[in-house]
Amino acid sequence: MEINRRKLIQGAIIIGLFLVVLVYPKQIFSAFNNLIGIILPLILGGALAYVLNLLCRRLEKWYFPRTQKRWLQKSRRPVVIVAALVIILAVIFGVLQLVIPKFTTALGDFFSSLPVVATKITNWLKDTDQMPLITQQLESLKIDWSSIQSKVMQYFTSGVSGVFGSAFKLFGNITKGIVNFFLAVTFAIYILASKERLAGNVQRVSQAFVPQKILSKTRYVLHVANQMFSSFIIGQVTEAFVLGTLCVLGMLLFRFPYAVPIGAFIGIMALIPIFGAWIGAAVGFLLIVVDAPLKAVLFIVFILVLQQLENNLIYPRVVGTSIGLPGIWVLAAITIGSGVAGVLGMLLGVPIAATIYQLLRNATNDRLPKKKAKKIAQEKEA
Repeated sequence: MEINRRKLIQGAIIIGLFLVVLVYPKQIFSAFNNLIGIILPLILGGALAYVLNLLCRRLEKWYFPRTQKRWLQKSRRPVVIVAALVIILAVIFGVLQLVIPKFTTALGDFFSSLPVVATKITNWLKDTDQMPLITQQLESLKIDWSSIQSKVMQYFTSGVSGVFGSAFKLFGNITKGIVNFFLAVTFAIYILASKERLAGNVQRVSQAFVPQKILSKTRYVLHVANQMFSSFIIGQVTEAFVLGTLCVLGMLLFRFPYAVPIGAFIGIMALIPIFGAWIGAAVGFLLIVVDAPLKAVLFIVFILVLQQLENNLIYPRVVGTSIGLPGIWVLAAITIGSGVAGVLGMLLGVPIAATIYQLLRNATNDRLPKKKAKKIAQEKEA
């Protein structure tokens, strides 16, 4: 009787929650978004701590792993955390230092060359007797310049307040982003500094309030997910390094300018699966086109070939092998993930698909022998 009453209460609660979601979907979605905005620094901090921990565990193996001196043992964790942060920041700022000054110079040269290009086009039109035709076409167009001027002034005066409002909103968003970033970094450092104690607390609370059967299954799923996500991150970094190196070597071989900065930038951007390298290719094209337009076009051809090599050979094999996911499923996960959640979907699609694939494969391998044994037993009985 008590069990039936408990199930009845649970069913009533589930139905009530379902009805609330149906009646107030917008309010619930808005409240969920507000909650995500509040805890976003904690989410980012946890993700950053997870990524940094992969590097920290390797650095801890190098920092006096067999020492008996207590002060060295106590200093291991803070030294390793600082070293991991310094390594990551040094790589990012090093690549940006290689790319940004040259990119700024290239943009300046590009805009400064526009008047020269316009003059050349005008001279070419005059030489080919096309200038009078263009002038006649412009004269035949009846343009009400006074009307255009009044509309522009009206738009400008009405848009001044909007511009100031947007400026304040942009400033607020930038400030909020900076604050969230420092909160996330602080939270990540705290997690790394006391990860054993936090894990112990979570384990104690779970054992106290979660049934043992559910706890065992949850631990198993989290263990598989941790294997897949850590292998994916390591494979993604390896693939980015391989792609950046191939880009530098190829550009040096074909004598493209800015080989090292462009290759390094493409390698960093390749951390975004499949599509990240195209962002680096766009920057590389802008850098090269100012000095040598023909080489810029050839550079795009080179990137197209390199991207085909990466998408169909390097990425599925390097990342797919590291997580045990066949290449076709890697591409499918990236395609579906990008369609569902954009860049975030591209980043998380592959490890999530790998986790589901591994869980399904383990379950299949576990169930098939049992079904065969059961079938054999039934045949013997018959």
